[in-house]
Amino acid sequence: MRGDVITSRSNALVKHVRAVRDGKVTEQIFIEGMRLSEEIVISQRYRAALAVEDVLYTENFTRNERAADLINSLSGTSRRTTVVAEDVFVSISDTKSPQGVIVLAQRPRTDMETFEQRIDGAQLIDPAPLVVMLHRINNPANAGAMLRVAEAAGATGIIATDGTIDLFSPKALRGAMGSSFRLPLWIGTTFDEALSWCVQRAINTVSTDGRAAEAHTDIDWTKPCAVVLGAEADGLSPDELKATNARLSIPMRAPVESLNVAVALGIVLYEAARQRALAT
Repeated sequence: MRGDVITSRSNALVKHVRAVRDGKVTEQIFIEGMRLSEEIVISQRYRAALAVEDVLYTENFTRNERAADLINSLSGTSRRTTVVAEDVFVSISDTKSPQGVIVLAQRPRTDMETFEQRIDGAQLIDPAPLVVMLHRINNPANAGAMLRVAEAAGATGIIATDGTIDLFSPKALRGAMGSSFRLPLWIGTTFDEALSWCVQRAINTVSTDGRAAEAHTDIDWTKPCAVVLGAEADGLSPDELKATNARLSIPMRAPVESLNVAVALGIVLYEAARQRALAT
């Protein structure tokens, strides 16, 4: 150690940060970068504000006013704020070009009970929930982008089955760019349990299927709905498609046969947003 600056890669805190980054400590999440760290501060305005535990940054990071203000804001709510030497920071970073700030926060609660509480709160504003169900989505960048477009289009919450990538992995968090901190999330349920939950709540389940006769514009999105999407490569199985209330396809010109799953979700959700805006 040199003063209050961590200079050793063998430091206990540094080792802990690496373990969180690599998913070996599941009670915390690893957040890196200026923009994503600023989203933590923004999330304080929401009911699902993150509990910040550690803030690590380099001396070079605070040389501009924006960065200095960010560290001041985070330090006010964090358990500990630590300066780290540049070479040590590189060893814990998850990016090729580290910006100089990492935050460890408690993993938010993503159980069914917490999800229901937040969904019920949202229904006081919008009585017709619009839920997104991710089933076996395995690309973290896609998963993050799907959360981001879901929040942007006004989705009420996200259900992620136990076959889906961790939505709080570093890459998924970067793709979501703050949406993971604000959207109600239910993570780790089964496909059947998620569908049963929708049935109990009279939520119409609509799956994406390139062979479906109905287009995404044919669905009545003004009712309570859940959009169900399967894995990037294979989508939903025939039995899973049959288990949903309706199936939709997105018209495409030949020879294109499929779209990126996050792009497809965006098209569907913005059609839902269009219909809902016209209905108000």
